[in-house]
Amino acid sequence: MNFLITGAAGFLGSALANQLAREGHQVRGVDDLSAGDPQALSPDVHFTRGDVNDRPKLWTLLQEVDCVYHLAARVSVPESILYPREYNAVNVSGTVSLMEAMRDVGIRRVVLGSSGAIYGDQDVQPMSEGQTPRPRSPYAVSKLAAEYYMRSIGSLWGIETVSLRIFNAYGPGQHLPPSQPPVVPYFLRQATRNGTLVLHGDGSQTRDYVYVDDVISGMMAAATAPGINGLVINIGSGIETSVREMARLALKVTGSESNMVANTKTSGGVARMCANIALAEKKLNYKPSFALEDGLRLTLQRDMRFKSS
Repeated sequence: MNFLITGAAGFLGSALANQLAREGHQVRGVDDLSAGDPQALSPDVHFTRGDVNDRPKLWTLLQEVDCVYHLAARVSVPESILYPREYNAVNVSGTVSLMEAMRDVGIRRVVLGSSGAIYGDQDVQPMSEGQTPRPRSPYAVSKLAAEYYMRSIGSLWGIETVSLRIFNAYGPGQHLPPSQPPVVPYFLRQATRNGTLVLHGDGSQTRDYVYVDDVISGMMAAATAPGINGLVINIGSGIETSVREMARLALKVTGSESNMVANTKTSGGVARMCANIALAEKKLNYKPSFALEDGLRLTLQRDMRFKSS
């Protein structure tokens, strides 16, 4: 098949692009490189630097494409609070621009990389797709808006759409910005350097950590699975883990004697987060195969940034 991946140089985009290329598919990638790394892409991936709001460029890249993966997005919750306009421009307007270009070219299916952050605080855990979203940040709002735009434009123009609400994905190559880094690579980096692991809040808040290879298997299934048009589908591990337990596992797999410190003056975000993955199991034959400890060990082995100096 012929694929176009927006945000192809990012963490999930590059992992997906490389796996599709390994399996013999023709893969094009586009990324504005605001956060991505083109060096992470296989030479078999045809990469173009570009903006997802550049419709003429999209028209060219979409020729002969069977399915689009739309992963281009700004993804930092704290940053979105400071720059909501930028998050709207990329995550919402970029989605609309892509859908217009797909309509013009005649593309049949698009898979959106959405987010479990859309749910916000929920009384019922694990969270299923039918629960009413309670987004708490401009980032979460932008991803929810992208879902609605994609589904509505798709239904009007005969484009099959599916939104994958990906929970806390982690693994080798995950972006590690200097401020507000994702918790898994942050903990691993601190542990391998014998630095202190700082927990936001008291560390009791829970998340659903899902290894990148499991996410990619779900994403790949969504390209061809029947009967999923217009659906929202959770992609997670289905297992709830506290941030404190995640820190403990990071210390275990690294053999580190670093200290954990709870910073109760900062918010830990939503209290609980766990994905109900029954729909993914039914529609995508999705079965997560990496336990959290195993995934952390693989991340350590495969990511050179965490080698002890």
